Amino acid sequence: MAWFTDRHCFLVAVTFYGLSTIYSVFLWRKGFRRDDWVNYLLLAAGVALHTLAMTKRGLTFHSCPVNNLYEAITFLLWALGLASLIYSLLPRLKFLAAFTAPVLFTIGIFALMPGLDPPHGLKPEFSGGLRSLHAATILQAYGAFGLAAVAAAMFLAQQHDLKAHKLRALLSLLPSIQRLELVTTRLVMVGFVLLTIGLAVGSQLPRKEGIPFFADPKVLWSALLWLVYLEALVAHKFFGRPARRFAVGIIIAFAFLLLTFGLTNRFSQMHQDSPQTTNSVNVVGNAAPNLVIRHPSLVTHE
Repeated sequence: MAWFTDRHCFLVAVTFYGLSTIYSVFLWRKGFRRDDWVNYLLLAAGVALHTLAMTKRGLTFHSCPVNNLYEAITFLLWALGLASLIYSLLPRLKFLAAFTAPVLFTIGIFALMPGLDPPHGLKPEFSGGLRSLHAATILQAYGAFGLAAVAAAMFLAQQHDLKAHKLRALLSLLPSIQRLELVTTRLVMVGFVLLTIGLAVGSQLPRKEGIPFFADPKVLWSALLWLVYLEALVAHKFFGRPARRFAVGIIIAFAFLLLTFGLTNRFSQMHQDSPQTTNSVNVVGNAAPNLVIRHPSLVTHE
């Protein structure tokens, strides 16, 4: 089915996210008083189709599909959706999918705008062990930060209901605000550790000559993000920042991440153009035994 492109596949995935969102509304209205796997399966179908869409795009361009704003957003959403599926298997976090689905659906609709997916130019290379480790840890960090933002939103909703003396807060099977605070903190800690590893690995990746590592917009943005989450953790854990302020800060930090991720990728030379690798051929002969010939036809991509 050549007509069924990766964008069609992502569109179907967003449709399943929408169905999950609709079903989540009914779960909210019922106060989460029953354990229902329908919403989890809807979200899982969406993530599976989302994975297929990214695979089709990657195979088409023979590279990791993070080359424009559309691909950057779909990668972030995929990391958030996959992490949500994994953590929703835990008994205390089984309703996380119901809060993640609206985020995936809303941002997925925005990502489908045609202007965000212009034709590809030169294809960046995303290969090699270090590069794969860098991408994997960074994306998982973003997923953890996204789940932390979802848990923080659940915390604020539960706290609001309790302060308003609403009965649904008492009858709901949502985790307690103490547990939601703990989950948010731990998810931020996991994301912070993964981000630290990703940045450390990224500093060791090969880059074009004349491009200082700490002068790249993407690196500066990542360093700022690292400092924001570090400040939030230190202020909450060691200086007694109230849980409500901590939750609001985590939501704002993730919103900033979503809104600026693609923009920093666009202006980052390190993430747009990768140094090419050439093969060398030694010509063995009496006249020039050490001559090395480089020919464009011998240029290969890892």
